[in-house]
Amino acid sequence: MSAAQAETVHVAVAVIINDNREVCISRRHPQAHQGGLWEFPGGKIENGESVEQALAREIAEEIGLRIIASRPLIRIEHAYADKTVCLHVHRVERFSGTARGREGQPVKWLALSELVFYDFPQANYAIIKAMSLPDKYLITGKFADLDDFQQKLEKALSSGIRLVQLRLKKDSLSEPALVQAFVETSAALCKQAGAKLLLNIAAELEPCLDLSGIDFAGYHADSSKLKSLSERPPGELFCASCHNTEELQKAMDLKADFMVLSPVLPTASHPDMPALGWEAFAKMIRDIPVPVYALGGVSEKDLETALENGAQGVAAISAFWK
Repeated sequence: MSAAQAETVHVAVAVIINDNREVCISRRHPQAHQGGLWEFPGGKIENGESVEQALAREIAEEIGLRIIASRPLIRIEHAYADKTVCLHVHRVERFSGTARGREGQPVKWLALSELVFYDFPQANYAIIKAMSLPDKYLITGKFADLDDFQQKLEKALSSGIRLVQLRLKKDSLSEPALVQAFVETSAALCKQAGAKLLLNIAAELEPCLDLSGIDFAGYHADSSKLKSLSERPPGELFCASCHNTEELQKAMDLKADFMVLSPVLPTASHPDMPALGWEAFAKMIRDIPVPVYALGGVSEKDLETALENGAQGVAAISAFWK
């Protein structure tokens, strides 16, 4: 029986974070499916169990921890050659007990940066990506000049923003040649704050831009740019703005690391564009195996609602650009 024909196995998975910001991993038994690889602990959801119930049971049985508080992180469906699995991943930030392999399996606590040195089942790599991204994504907005831009970006970074999209359209600048100064300023400030910078620069401004020697994480494509792309842009990260299932699929085909889906709620900037609403948003991203941010009419006060509906977090201009 092929993986496509086999019944999907639903699995509850815990990303457990301790006070040192380390994550708990364990190694699968050599005779198990994907045996010998490291994984985030968890196990099969039994009939009649909720994800939370399965998670609590499996984590207690496997590594002896009691979960106190967790939230959904990401849902991933992945087809292996012999099995299809659906991972219901929760981030656990409050727990009690001492982690130990109760079934004889090795258990480790690692910094996020160390995970790259360990081999995981293929489906787990999307979990690592979701863990590495914050729950707030700033899109830069209007500014009077470079000084005003710098002040607003510094304020956002000082408030805890760690993921920034520098969005410069052809009418953003009085002179195209100024684009270099804005990119260099953004890169320097983000590096100083430990934030990741993605560039969304209008094609008309690109001839005036020299990216050699500039430290940035990658690119963000708006929906128009997304349609024109035939391959993923270079860089550590690539994100795309999407408004419908076709654009979400195109972003997946280009192997986007994460996406933005909008508008979730009504917006003053696009009053004629119908809002998706949270129910439709959750349904559209349900089978997307990479993180998706909610955009459009949302702010930090909507963060819990976004997380409950499967989002990585919220993306915004006005809510974070002040």
